[in-house]
Amino acid sequence: MAQEIELKFIVEKDSVDALRTHLHTLSGEHHEPVQLQNIYYETPDNWLRSHDMGLRIRGANGRYEMTMKIAGRVVGGLHQRPEYNIDIEKAELDLARFPSEVWPNGELPEALSSAVQPLFSTDFSRERWRVKEGQSRIEIALDQGEVKAESGQEPLCELELELLEGNPEDILKLAHKLVGLSCLRQGSLSKAARGYHLAAGDAPRVVKPTTILKVAPKASVEQGLEAALELALSQWQYHEELWVRGVKEAKAHVQAALGLVRNALVVFGGIVPRKASTHLRDLLTQTDALMATDVSAETAVYSPQTAAAKLALTEFLVTRGWQRFLDEKAQKKIAESFKRFADTHMSRSAADLKAVFAQPLGDQYADQLIRLTRNIDSILLLASAYDGVKAQFWLENWQGLRHAIETRQRIEIEHFRNEAISQEPFWLHSGKR
Repeated sequence: MAQEIELKFIVEKDSVDALRTHLHTLSGEHHEPVQLQNIYYETPDNWLRSHDMGLRIRGANGRYEMTMKIAGRVVGGLHQRPEYNIDIEKAELDLARFPSEVWPNGELPEALSSAVQPLFSTDFSRERWRVKEGQSRIEIALDQGEVKAESGQEPLCELELELLEGNPEDILKLAHKLVGLSCLRQGSLSKAARGYHLAAGDAPRVVKPTTILKVAPKASVEQGLEAALELALSQWQYHEELWVRGVKEAKAHVQAALGLVRNALVVFGGIVPRKASTHLRDLLTQTDALMATDVSAETAVYSPQTAAAKLALTEFLVTRGWQRFLDEKAQKKIAESFKRFADTHMSRSAADLKAVFAQPLGDQYADQLIRLTRNIDSILLLASAYDGVKAQFWLENWQGLRHAIETRQRIEIEHFRNEAISQEPFWLHSGKR
């Protein structure tokens, strides 16, 4: 079993030659392109997918390899997950050869071998460079080809940085040197994820408003912080993908996700000092400024500003970049109960909202949109410990007020304002239970 650690980028299709020229300037080994054919397998009821497992056979130059990837962690395109590779003589599955630790119950499910069937395939050329960064050896792979399923196909143009040996942080260091090329954007959609979407009929992807953050029971404040930033990053990447595919309304959701990152840093700012995120916030400001223009989706998502900001957020998460800025008192606070922390901060947000909207504001409602959005975001990031239906109902009145303000519906504004300020909290004021 190997631990796969790799960072994925989508490459802007018209910049492949310039990227390849740059990669040739790096000191290290270069390997000529090799054609790789991959067949991915699944059961009719998506048993593998439901267990966060991926099964494929890869063929190259008459040699074959059977691979199983199992549950791991994906943060902003940085994939960290166990991978099992077995050489096979021909392109036929032999699931019994995988070790027992692969399977959820410690043994190969009885009917699985007969149930799995080819679902989709990828066919691409892979050109590789092996370089040294810090104390690590990293393989850079440029993949160009297609993902194919019965319902259709889509082009594939990716750059992957895979850690062969050494420190995962060195992948991020190398990535920082590449993102200034204006042709890369971190991709959270793996080849498998795109293949599954095609195999399911290639339905149009739709925008997804931010929902209440899910945090594990008895989570610490630090785990809440990580979950909040991961949610914001996933919203950013998901809607960036839609925007570049032509969904114009996705741009507003990208901007909302950037705001959610900023608000997460504010919510936890009583523990994590501002100096811990100075560089990240500076990059977010640059990206915000770019997004505020009439820039095209392609220009925006492949810009050095956007690429650097997203990579900085990924690095902040993966390395827990706030830790070295915490003194002993802050270390104790960040290890405390996220629920108690959330109770306190939701009470503050609710008090702020009621103070601002206690009386009709006439023509001044638009002046409070940023403040309203910030407090709505705070509740979305903090409400996970409580009944989701009650929390969502409480939020919907404030979200309705925001929409009414944005669309200048005066009657609706007053309706939602009255409903929102009269609500009882769904959380405990004291933070105790």
